[in-house]
Amino acid sequence: MNTEQKTALEQEIDRLKAMLTGNMFEDMEYRDQIHNLEMQLNGTKPMDSHFDCIGCGS
Repeated sequence: MNTEQKTALEQEIDRLKAMLTGNMFEDMEYRDQIHNLEMQLNGTKPMDSHFDCIGCGS
């Protein structure tokens, strides 16, 4: 991942975090999007899985 892609992901995460209301039900979609972007940014996936996100359902 290049620096521009990383910066774009970080900006999108910040934008979504700014939209959080504190209401779990209203924020669920935003938190899911944030989680997915953070996983892309960090290059993480569930342990013992060669599938990205199959373990957590994202």
